[in-house]
Amino acid sequence: MPLLYYWVGKNYRRDLDRGAGYHLNQSNPLLHEIDLGDSLWAFTRTPTGTYVLAMELVVGAKTRNPPGYSYGMYRLWGNLEHSRYFRTEGQPDISGLIRRLSVKAGASVVGHSFQGHAAVRQLTPADHQVLVEYARHLPRDPRARLLPEEELEARILLGDQDAVSNLIMDTIPGIADERCRYLFEQIPRRNPHHVKELRELYGGICQICGWNPKPLYQQELCEAHHVHWLSRGGDDALHNMVLICPNHHRAIHRTDAPFDWADMSFVFPKKREPVQTFRHALQAQ
Repeated sequence: MPLLYYWVGKNYRRDLDRGAGYHLNQSNPLLHEIDLGDSLWAFTRTPTGTYVLAMELVVGAKTRNPPGYSYGMYRLWGNLEHSRYFRTEGQPDISGLIRRLSVKAGASVVGHSFQGHAAVRQLTPADHQVLVEYARHLPRDPRARLLPEEELEARILLGDQDAVSNLIMDTIPGIADERCRYLFEQIPRRNPHHVKELRELYGGICQICGWNPKPLYQQELCEAHHVHWLSRGGDDALHNMVLICPNHHRAIHRTDAPFDWADMSFVFPKKREPVQTFRHALQAQ
């Protein structure tokens, strides 16, 4: 069951400026009725007032946010290989096309038909095909390009600011100026302190599997993982980090496993693995 979503313009632009998240939150439970592999199409309004197609999120996972989360309980995560952010500049107005779909959009301004819970609408397979054809030749937005998270965290862990800066430079264009400033100025300086604090808090033990390397190897081998990835706009802060063993860290990155607040688990393709130990508070972003 494909879906259509109206993404408020300032929120869409903020997502790209801070690091494209390839996820979407909403309070409407319809968001979780979509099947894995189906598409959520998002349209938005540009600063000039034009309604344009913003994204096709091909669903890779569904998770829940903690109670009271400001953007709603339900979250979808996009498959990174197939999901697309579209360049909105220069697109023609899509209002007429949306009115021709099966969704009811009778308001004089099309966005007014997509307010609150009604921001998410079910599409028919025929509607989906119309949007597939419309988007076939739309260019992608270069700001949605992602930094390689695993490589970014490895360079941060080494404390090599030049290596982090070089990785960012290699990825430009594709990162907004606001995001570049944060990555250049804050990440290399702040992260090592948080890693040390986590290791002290958990005695160097993996929060997922309980692996304790210190008695065997006399070394701190567990690593800090950003629950909301740095490359997608996550905070470099303790409330966004867990301490996990290298095996779990690699598995999360390689499978793009999201975190589900419903059972405090990482969602892997074939199973879920809960975080077993908490001695600090996490905060959803």
